[in-house]
Amino acid sequence: MFLLRSAFWLILAFVVIRPGVDVADTANALSSEAMARGSQFISAQIDAIECDTLHCFGGKALASAALQSTPHAGDPMHALPALNPVPLPRPRPDNAG
Repeated sequence: MFLLRSAFWLILAFVVIRPGVDVADTANALSSEAMARGSQFISAQIDAIECDTLHCFGGKALASAALQSTPHAGDPMHALPALNPVPLPRPRPDNAG
């Protein structure tokens, strides 16, 4: 029975986490989709608010502008640190012994 249970859980884990699947890309895609749907829901709730004053309209405009997604920055300009021309630790002078 122990071997049967172990085989079941190992097969289930293999099906869920298949080799060759990039988990980070899947997590990023799922996260961005969840944020987009949440933002759409919140903006729909904000649009449903009845406004009759300029203060209310300004608050709705500010909230909807805050929910707009900003594009993410690409790779940094300097992906690798600059090479250090001085060897560390520095060699001792010959007369220091």
